This record gives sequence, structure tokens and C-alpha cells, in this order.
Amino acid sequence: MTLTAYNHVPIPSFMYGTAWKKEATRELVQLAVASGFRAIDTANQLIHYEEALVGEALQAVAKKGIKRDTLFLQTKFTSVGGQGGRTPYDPSADLATQVRQSFDSSLTHLCTEYVDSYVLHGPYSRRRLGEADWEVWAAMEDLYQSGKTKMIGISNVAAGQLAQLCEQANLKPMVVQNRCFAALGWDKEVREICQAEGIIYQGFSLLTANREVLAHPEIRTIAKRLGAGTAQIIFRFAMQIGMLPLTGTTSQQHMKEDLQAEQLALSTEEIARIETIAL
Repeated sequence: MTLTAYNHVPIPSFMYGTAWKKEATRELVQLAVASGFRAIDTANQLIHYEEALVGEALQAVAKKGIKRDTLFLQTKFTSVGGQGGRTPYDPSADLATQVRQSFDSSLTHLCTEYVDSYVLHGPYSRRRLGEADWEVWAAMEDLYQSGKTKMIGISNVAAGQLAQLCEQANLKPMVVQNRCFAALGWDKEVREICQAEGIIYQGFSLLTANREVLAHPEIRTIAKRLGAGTAQIIFRFAMQIGMLPLTGTTSQQHMKEDLQAEQLALSTEEIARIETIAL
């Protein structure tokens, strides 16, 4: 199954996230691909990601016949402030140069000539978008126009910022990736903008940010009805409301179970209940 953004580029409907995997990154990405994941999310940010090990994993799976063009690779540009003191670019360079250097470094790490999606890891400002955001976005638009990335997007973005970007940018984002809290209506405001604009919404921390929902008696009841796990219910719910979920599990069993969530079907009533379960 795939989702398609307004620019007609398809993305597999479930994505494997590589944050916080450290030296296990290579092995886990290979395991995720062997389990059936075809979309991989990473970032050129040494404090939380090992992008070069993702590249090594992709080389290993290519030798087993899983070629680059069957995989969807997404990586990110992270600002100096989010790098923890180690930048993959010249921190004193202008922002457009930082973006280009980080992107070129990502291509080297991932052993590829292009990426499928390139994402701004987070706006420089908390509320509106500032001058730095526009400089970086313009550089990302240039990468898109060059064909080196098939999509551009933004992560950790507030609804007001996303609306501003959609209204004022030459190219609006094709993907948005946010931490998704049930207590905030599963990021309802941002999701509604994405739906209206043909942007693919990617939700992360669906399990870790919502532990109380996983333990909720009504979620357990739905899981029992379908003979599934509570995590599978949350992932299937996400898919049925038009979200592309990320999982970062390190368990091969959970990888397989997560992918099997696609085969479940929640009723309209169950979806409506889960949407408001933590409000």
C-alpha cells in the first residue's frame, strides 16, 4: 500500500525510523527491510542518528537483491542548534551552503545519487517562520528543482507555521513529520492542513507518546475483537485516518506485527472513539 502527495510521488504506507539506534543501526535497518519495510527515515544528525550505518545496511540489502529504486529514503537537514556540537557541514557558512553541504554528505552516507524525501528537521523559530527558515526552505526548493530529492518536507512544525509555509513558499511541503499526541487529538490541526493541501502526514512516537492510550480498556477491547495487539490497533487507526505511521521498534517480531496492522479494519465507531480517547 502507498500514499501519494500532491506532487504525485508515492510513499510506502509504513516507515521505519532509525533515531537512537546508535551502533545497532546497520543491523536493525537490514532487519526492517527483511521484515518488509520499504521506507526508511533517518537524519544527518550525529547526536541521534547514524546515517552512514543506514547506508551500509542499504548496501548489504542491495547484495541480497533489494535494489535502491524499490526503497524510499528520507533524511533531514538539522540546524546547528540541533546538532549537539557536531555538524556535518561548516557551521560558519551561510544557511544555503549548510543545506547543500549537509545534503551532499547525506548522499555520501547513504551511498545514493538521490533521496526520495528531504525534510527540515524543525523550524528555527517556535511560533512563526523566521528569516532563517525561509533561507533554508529556498535551498531545499532548489534541491527539489534539481531532481536530487523527489519530495521536500518539514518536521516538528506547528499548525500556524505550516499554514504560513503553504501560503508563502514557492513550493509547499509534500510531507510533514510530527510527534503525535492523542491528548492533542492526534495533532488534529496540523493533520487537517495536510489533508486540505495534499501533504502526507507522518506521525512518530505514536506508541511512546501515548502509553496511557495503549493501556486503555477500550483499546484492549478492540484488540481482543480483532485478535491483535494494542500497538497494531494504534498503527491501523493512524492509517485509517490518513496518517503514515513510523515505528522504531528493535524487535523483529514487532516489525512483522506492525506491518500486519495494514490487514486490520477498524469500524467507523472505533475510529471516532480512538480520535477522542485522550481528550
